Amino acid sequence: MSSTGDSATAADLAEEFRQLYGTDPEGVWAAPGRVNLIGEHTDYNDGFALPLALPHRALAAVGRRTDGVVRVHSADIPQGVFRLDVADLVPRSENPGADNGGWAAYPVGVVWALRAAGHPVTGADIHLSSTVPTGAGLSSSAALEVVTALALDDLYELGLSATELAVVAQRAENDFAGVPCGVMDQTASACCTEGHALLLDARDMGQRQVPFDLASHGLRLLVVDTRVKHELGDGAYAERRSGCEAAAAALGVPALRDIAHEELPAALERLAAAGGGETIRRYTRHVVTEDHRVEQVIALLDADDVRAVGPLLNEGHASLRDDFEVSCPELDLAVTAANDAGALGARMTGGGFGGSAVVLVEEADADAVTKSVTEAFAAAGYTAPRVFEAIASRGAHRVA
Repeated sequence: MSSTGDSATAADLAEEFRQLYGTDPEGVWAAPGRVNLIGEHTDYNDGFALPLALPHRALAAVGRRTDGVVRVHSADIPQGVFRLDVADLVPRSENPGADNGGWAAYPVGVVWALRAAGHPVTGADIHLSSTVPTGAGLSSSAALEVVTALALDDLYELGLSATELAVVAQRAENDFAGVPCGVMDQTASACCTEGHALLLDARDMGQRQVPFDLASHGLRLLVVDTRVKHELGDGAYAERRSGCEAAAAALGVPALRDIAHEELPAALERLAAAGGGETIRRYTRHVVTEDHRVEQVIALLDADDVRAVGPLLNEGHASLRDDFEVSCPELDLAVTAANDAGALGARMTGGGFGGSAVVLVEEADADAVTKSVTEAFAAAGYTAPRVFEAIASRGAHRVA
């Protein structure tokens, strides 16, 4: 999204804020969704990931309140204004049955997380709009969290860094909304820079901006939104996280990140000898090999050998499909149809169980690959996918 587009949308959002709340917002902020090039289900294993921010983003018009009330409204969801007292906010980590407002739990959870960390947030009026597709594995929830965190940080002069805002946003999703995600999504939304992918070390939050200019190489990265909605709070994500933690405990390491790639065969034998079932051995194999794939992709990008990344995307998809079992027929078809049409490589991206795939293509082949995927979906009787180009974009920032 261009800065001109941001400004126009910001003006519209500010006018809607005035109509909703009867006063002007104190500003408008933006935070993007993301795609993850490689490094899936590694962040909560203290591992590595390589996401990039999308042009698609959430916008928030926000004003402070001093009466302990938070009001939240979305231009995209016709459910009216949610009104909650900040003193009454209860995270699902303390009360699993808490009704935290459905989608509103993401921005409201940020208010709770900031207050729980001791920051003097006394309330807010928030009006949101987003172009990040929901349920598509593109971090629509993280964009809502990060844009809210950035706005409140600015308005209340909290002085938090982008990385600290990402951690606050993750806590909101983990504890308040009840989704046990890692920190990669929020960090990408908060910290990515235009024209770069972000190498994230989830253990110490170390970051490196990696140049990612595919156009200069005659390449494109396509996103195929299968339109199969995923829901990560349904237990399947939590089961995989707990399985990884059980494997690390059985191996006597803090996290699966601590198993080097060359140590994997011996680690799998140790798990089997300790009574570790096939499932946690498969989870272990995925995480260890996926961390290694991130390292391989970084080496290729540093060597300016971008085309060689393609086969590693295919390997990553096979691992997510077979070892981690988070793919679905639509994602598998998108990957197969793209590769059959000449893609350099493809894989599912995001938490899985639906959502999107990324496809690395020669610029000249982009239309043919898109056509192949679309026709394959039609032949299978699936809903037509949405295909668009991923362009490495700017992280969260103030727009008005």
